[in-house]
Amino acid sequence: MAESFWDHLDELRSVLIRCVAAWGVCAVAAFCFRDALFAFLFAPSHPDFITYRWLNSFVFEHSGLSTFDSQFINTRLAAQFTTHIQVAALAGLVIAFPYLIWQLYGFLSPALYPNEKRAAGSIIGFGTLLFLCGVALNYLVIFPFAFRFLATYQVQPEVVNQIALDSYVSTLLILSLLMGILFEMPMVAWAFGKAGLLEAAWLKQYRRHALVALMILAAVITPTGDAFTLMLVTIPLYLLYELSIIVMPK
Repeated sequence: MAESFWDHLDELRSVLIRCVAAWGVCAVAAFCFRDALFAFLFAPSHPDFITYRWLNSFVFEHSGLSTFDSQFINTRLAAQFTTHIQVAALAGLVIAFPYLIWQLYGFLSPALYPNEKRAAGSIIGFGTLLFLCGVALNYLVIFPFAFRFLATYQVQPEVVNQIALDSYVSTLLILSLLMGILFEMPMVAWAFGKAGLLEAAWLKQYRRHALVALMILAAVITPTGDAFTLMLVTIPLYLLYELSIIVMPK
């Protein structure tokens, strides 16, 4: 028994070492591709971003915001270098994520029954897909609208918006992480349902209450107070709530 425990501990240590090594290699690679990395990161700040171009003829062309200009500043000596490291580390984690999940699954799979292995694979894949969808929604829709609104908002023409580098990067990354986590709602509901702590009937009964709660949550996590951005966040969250009802164990 003791040997088995230490064998498992050694295997876990090997898995963790491989995961950290993969993350490090991917982070270093991302660090080396600085121009491409930050071009992707700052794309939503440019007027020719794909979301702006697609919606130009429907929204911005008739609102006086068909073009806009954003200026970025850095006020701390080491901020650009530390930001580069932080963004590269996060990008490395995203790139290495499938390998990390595969390693952890490989460590746990010997303890699972065949039907549990199939279920675990589907759960991991579905959960990863939901997280990436949340990040993509923020990058393509939520953050661009929020940034465009805040970057062009002025209390007086004399007050020019100059956006700090760390403010832009931290806002984008935090919102992406929050949306990725919130998109795991169906997986959390399924887990609670599997544990017998939640039922689909209860979720159906409190649909209206959930809608109000999700609207409040959307208002808290979005940096703008406009109704359009609030709607862009609330609708996907409510659809996820409905999906949670569908995936609940019968």
